[in-house]
Amino acid sequence: MENLAAFHTLHQVDLAFFVNTAVADQRLTPTKTAPHNFSGGPGALPQPVLEETQRAIMQVPGQPFGLLGISHRSTWFRDVVDEAEANIRELLQLSDRYSVLFLQGGGSLQFSMVPITLLRHSPQAAEYLETGYWSHRAIVEARREGPVHVLWNGRAAGFRSLPAPSELHHNPEAAYFHYVSNETVEGLQFHHSPGHENVLRVCDMSSDFLSRPFDASPFALIYAHAQKNLGPAGVTVVIVREDILERVPDNLPAMLDYREHACMGSIYNTAPVFAIYVTMLVTRWLRDSVGGLEEMEAINRAKAAELYQAIDASQGFYRGHAAPEARSLMNVVFSLLSPKLEQRFLAQAESAGLYGLAGHRSLGGIRASLYNAVTPAAVHALCGFMEFFRLRYQDSDEA
Repeated sequence: MENLAAFHTLHQVDLAFFVNTAVADQRLTPTKTAPHNFSGGPGALPQPVLEETQRAIMQVPGQPFGLLGISHRSTWFRDVVDEAEANIRELLQLSDRYSVLFLQGGGSLQFSMVPITLLRHSPQAAEYLETGYWSHRAIVEARREGPVHVLWNGRAAGFRSLPAPSELHHNPEAAYFHYVSNETVEGLQFHHSPGHENVLRVCDMSSDFLSRPFDASPFALIYAHAQKNLGPAGVTVVIVREDILERVPDNLPAMLDYREHACMGSIYNTAPVFAIYVTMLVTRWLRDSVGGLEEMEAINRAKAAELYQAIDASQGFYRGHAAPEARSLMNVVFSLLSPKLEQRFLAQAESAGLYGLAGHRSLGGIRASLYNAVTPAAVHALCGFMEFFRLRYQDSDEA
């Protein structure tokens, strides 16, 4: 960073504030000073989870090996998978009509598995919303399996908003309806569940799953890769209703057949033991330390509100990408007055201990991802830095 000490002298700002800001909510405060991680994914993990994982890598309590050496066929790992499933069921109050699967391949594989299962042999088109980068990727893969009707497309407006329910005209006989609940690249999030009661509802919740409570009962299938709110990359949670399992076509490769994974309790092949173990710890943390999804949502709303307030109060120095009514609680996307100033912002932010703020390569700008494990202290530090940076540059020739 270009001599922040000099800026400190000029503006009388305590630079330690940016990294070491305290917060009253001790449940989410790191136990030791660490850089703040705002990466879009893999994202931040809770400090207690990291510490327990560190110990388990060396020696799992009651086991002869560390975490990375334990068999996926062991009784211990079976118990880990079962607890992870039970925790998710409890957090979501999920009924027995659903199977909870821990698969591999990320959300990208689900872009294909969903249409292979529901579209390949359907006489009707599937309905998709194109609301950003990731929903577009899902549409490309679905069209390999059958016809896709895009009900709404936000590309012409730069993916800055989301459709209102009145703008969606569903075919009640559609093969299924697919949408992305939170677009990480553009910072857009649905704050309701779109869809038609007579159409199978499928949702990619990769970047906001377990960040807030929701009613799972209207959904036929939900999927979420772990590396946002759940754990490290390598595992994808799929929640699939029983009647969808009955629709799976015969003669699919076993790895693409939801029934095979359900039958084998998510251990059809060598499962990602490490990733599922960490996901289990995160769900336990959400349940026991945070106190559930209602508490998690309240914390996430407060974090997002503080950051959006910093943007809105900047008199145009920071410019939010998403329309206010579609703003994401998970990914806050904004820009500065010039690309040169954005690069200066990113460099100086890293020097102040604020990492992962570069926008996605397809959009540029700045993106602060506020996933569950990002602490209120981290957000407060970012907002302080943003104000400090604005005061330094708003009237300069570089702005």
